[in-house]
Order: sequence, then structure tokens, then C-alpha cells
Amino acid sequence: MGILTWTWILVGITFALYIGIAIWARAGSSKEFYVAGGGVPPIMNGMATAADWMSAASFISLAGIVSFTGYDGSVYLMGWTGGYVLLALLLAPYLRKFGKFTVPDFIGDRYYSNTARIVAVIAALIVSFTYVAGQMRGVGIVFSRYLEVDINTGVYIGMAIVLFYAVLGGMKGITYTQVAQYCVLIFAFMVPAIFISFQMTGNPIPQLGFGGAGEDGIYLLDKLDGLQRELGFHEYTSGSKSMIDVFAITVALMVGTAGLPHVIVRFFTVPKVKDARVSAGWALLFIAILYTTVPAVAVFARTKLIETVSNAEYKELPEWFGNWEKTGLLKFDDKNGDGVVQYVADKSTNELTIDRDIMVLANPEIAQLPNWVIALVGAGGLAAALSTAAGLLLVIASSISHDLFKKIIKPDISEKGELIAARFSAFVAVCIAGYFGINPPGFVAAVVALAFGLAAASFFPAIVMGIFDKRMNKEGAISGMIVGLALMFFYMAKYKLGWLGPKPPASEWWFGISPEGFGTVAMVVNFVISVIVSRFTPAPPQEVQDIVEDIRIPSGAGEASDH
Repeated sequence: MGILTWTWILVGITFALYIGIAIWARAGSSKEFYVAGGGVPPIMNGMATAADWMSAASFISLAGIVSFTGYDGSVYLMGWTGGYVLLALLLAPYLRKFGKFTVPDFIGDRYYSNTARIVAVIAALIVSFTYVAGQMRGVGIVFSRYLEVDINTGVYIGMAIVLFYAVLGGMKGITYTQVAQYCVLIFAFMVPAIFISFQMTGNPIPQLGFGGAGEDGIYLLDKLDGLQRELGFHEYTSGSKSMIDVFAITVALMVGTAGLPHVIVRFFTVPKVKDARVSAGWALLFIAILYTTVPAVAVFARTKLIETVSNAEYKELPEWFGNWEKTGLLKFDDKNGDGVVQYVADKSTNELTIDRDIMVLANPEIAQLPNWVIALVGAGGLAAALSTAAGLLLVIASSISHDLFKKIIKPDISEKGELIAARFSAFVAVCIAGYFGINPPGFVAAVVALAFGLAAASFFPAIVMGIFDKRMNKEGAISGMIVGLALMFFYMAKYKLGWLGPKPPASEWWFGISPEGFGTVAMVVNFVISVIVSRFTPAPPQEVQDIVEDIRIPSGAGEASDH
């Protein structure tokens, strides 16, 4: 059977599974809609968290980034994984004990202020919409290649699927759908990696294979370094970023991950505080399976690509090249008219333009794996994009219906009314996300990575100090969040997006830190402003200080004594 037939079969089966689960686990109350009723077993919540967290960026883009940047790409591996550890140890158990539905809910109640709640809602919407637009575009790209439909049609199909199970199922439906999506995406990522590792090195374990030698006895990384040098690229195993920038990007990604609202909300869905810790451990294990495989996939894909296309006759290139050319993500411009592909670092003579996002998706085709494996990767890419899109859309819906509507605009709304408002908010959010997926502003691809900087600059300090600093008051938290967000926006607009005149060169970056790493600076400024302002303004009410004291004491502490 051909790739198209296999894709229709596998995508059809997986989509039927997702819709069936959504119908079976549909939400009947606002608590089920927001936090799945708080009764999800830890191991299942760990799988759902892993699927929620590993978006199209992790499945499709991460290995592509690493394959093109080599050593420099390791900041994403360290930052995103480290951020998850930070979230699991430092924030998740305390937020679960606080017992609220959303991050703005925590900030609004902890800082006893609707202004703080509104600032948090705005930050959550900015981060979530920035992120979700990229997911919808990812869905369109996968559909356009594998189902041979227009990218816009692919986005419409993705919108319809997400709309169905996010609006009907709420967090309860999304949670159990994400368990299925994790199984699909991890199987789809690992199967071709195992095939290619065995094909190139004789070792079926990718994590070991990419450090081994090929049939010619040359170590794979040495071989890739040599290929890169020949073409004028910097060596794969050496970095070009400064130490301060590597540090700043890693920290920004770490604290940004720990401040992402759609990941934090997953820890509100388990029955007990202990379960939040256990499910965090499971999630880390499930995430590590993919993240430890990414460097191997990146090396395999980069090596295969260079060997296949560099100095090859264009008319003799394999079928996969033509397939990806049709999507516009791979372009050959024969500058010297000799019909031979010149793929080199020098832009004036380079004839090949490759979108990084195709590396994982095209990898099985380049390696000439069976058609069912190629189709499986497409189904996995869709599972990754859809699982994160659903989690983000729920954050958007709950921010509007619960944090704005119920808490501020109409506090006396009924349970049924709130559920209707949540579903309507999810519907509107899907439509807006779909619009951005079909008409991506030029900055969407750039800003997806910067969503982490925005989360770092706004949420992280407010959450950490809300848990660990009894003296932190509403004035301090609000000032810090506004200044942190504003600073991050200014730096993005000037140095990344070029909205404030011509984009300055890297030599003019503040402290030598790139826009991707500037979230670290904005976060530090947020912390400093928050602490200073809080010390010059009245302390929080005693009942708020008591709550902060209470959430830091483990459940059951003191039960064995009379205290």
C-alpha cells in the first residue's frame, strides 16, 4: 500500500479513538471541565502531562533545530527538561494543595486582588495564543504532506477535531485523549529511530547508536563533523553561542516551562498532593524517552540528508525530495544551471533551502523505511500538535469563563451557565487559533520559542513568591508582572521582530543575550521590582499569610502528635 493509503488508515484509526474517548469521558460539571473532577490516577496523569507538554515543537521541530545547530541546540534539551524538573519539585505539589482550577485563580486569590487576576489572565491568553497558533500550523503542515491536501484544509480538519473533544470533553475528555495521544506519538517517534539506528550503526538503541560507528568503522559524530566542514558549516559538535547566552536561554526555557499555564493545570487533576508528585515523576520518565532520543534522530537525519542531496544530480534525486518540494518547505534554486545540487554554508552559492521542521517528518522517507512507518510519523506529529493545542485551548477557555466571567463579571452564575460559558469560550478560542494557523503573522514561528520568555517574565516570579514569601503582597506581584511582561515585549519587538525600526545586529544585544534568552533578564527584573515594592507597601492580610504557611506544610504533618 502507498503512503497516502497508510496515512488515511492510521490517521482515521487514531482520530476515531480520540473522538470515542471524548464521548466516553465528556464533562458533566464545571469541575470535570476544568480539572477532570480531580480524580485522574497518577500514572495516567503522567502520560497526559507528557503529551500536553510535548507539542509539535518537541515532536516535529526539536530534532530539526538540533540537526541544524548541533551543539547549540542542546540548550533546548536542557532548558525544557530542566524546566519540567523545576515545575515538578518547586511548584506542582504546592499549587495542588492550594486547590484552585487555574493559574490566574491562584494568583487572584493568593494576591487577594481582581487586578492581579486580570493581569494573570492577560498573560495566560498571550502565552497560550502565541503557542497554539504554532500548533495549528503544525497540524496544517502534516496534513498537507501526508494527506496531500492544502495546508489551510489541514488546519480546518485539525480545528474540527480539537473543537469536538475540547468543547465536549473539557479537561476530563482531554486527559484521557492525551493518554492515547502519548502512546501514538511515542510509538511514532521511536519506531523510525530504532529502524534508522539499526540501519546506520547496527545498534537498535538510538541513544547508543548515534555515539557508535557505521559500517565504514567511522564514528557517526566524527563523520558528520567532517561533512559539515566540507560544506563550510561549523562543526556539529562545537558551539557558536556565548556562554552567557547559552545560560540565559537555558534558564529562560526552564522557568518559562515551569510557568506555562497549560502544564501547571495538569497537576490540579489528581486526587491528592502526593499524587501530584508521583504523576510528575511518571511524566518525567515518559518525556525522557523522547528527549533522550532527539539528539540521535537529529544526527541520523542530518547525516542522511547531506549524503543524499549534496552534489547529487537534481533529476536523479529520490521521490521524497519531490514530495516535500510540493509543500514549499524544501526548495532547489539551480543558480549555476548545472543541474547539480550545491548545498553549502555560503548563501551566495547555496542552492538548497530546507525548512527545519521537515527533518523528523522526512527522516523515514530519506532512510527508505516502509510506507507504514512514514505514515505512522504523520499520525504521531498530529497527536503531538493536537494534544498540546487542546490543553492550551482549555487554558484559554477557563481563563475567560472561570477567571473573568465567574470571578469578576458575574459571580452568581450557575454551574450550568459557567459550563456553557466555558464551552463557548473554547469554541471562540479554536476559531481564533485556526485563523492564526491559516494566516500566520510573520512572527508566529519566531514567537513560539518566545512564549517561554513571556511565561518566565510574568508568571514564574509571582507563583514562586506566592508560595515561598509570606510578605509578598498584591502591589509587588502586580508591579513585577507588568514590568516583566512590558520589558520582554519591548526586547522582542526591537531585537527579534523589528517593529521599532530596523532590527539591530547581535552585537547590540543587551549583555550579549539573544531575544530567546531575554526572559531570564525580564524574570530577574520582575523578582527585584516585586520584592522592593512589596517591602514599601502594606503586608498581606493575616488570613493570606496563614494560607501561604499552610500550603508549605505537607499533608498529615503533625497528625502523630497533639499539635
